[in-house]
Amino acid sequence: MNSLRILIADDHEMIRQGLIRIISGQPGWIVCGEAVNGRQAVQLAHELKPDLVVMDYTMPGLNGMEATRQIRKELPQIEVLVLSMHDSEELVREIIQAGARGYVLKSDAGQSLVSAIKSVAEKKSFFTPRIS
Repeated sequence: MNSLRILIADDHEMIRQGLIRIISGQPGWIVCGEAVNGRQAVQLAHELKPDLVVMDYTMPGLNGMEATRQIRKELPQIEVLVLSMHDSEELVREIIQAGARGYVLKSDAGQSLVSAIKSVAEKKSFFTPRIS
């Protein structure tokens, strides 16, 4: 994987900064934009055409599931990895039905995020260890 453009969507500044630090540390990975809510994530996906979106599930205005659904319907070439604190099996099923290819618990992001992004970028599913 030579180059990977990633859009981050999370309403918490500290989480976005941590994600940027992790992602920017990978050769060829570029954070091309940041969204603070689901509506902005959809808008920036249209404008920036990233390869992948790291999407928080719980955001104001438009949640991550609906934003994922819209992005995958309108821009099917963009992959979505959902990042959440919720470990509900039902929620994971709904997220996958909305079009996300992967799901990582925020508590597992430190050790799983890079692997998850690599898998999703290669169009392979990835689920946080506690979910899978």
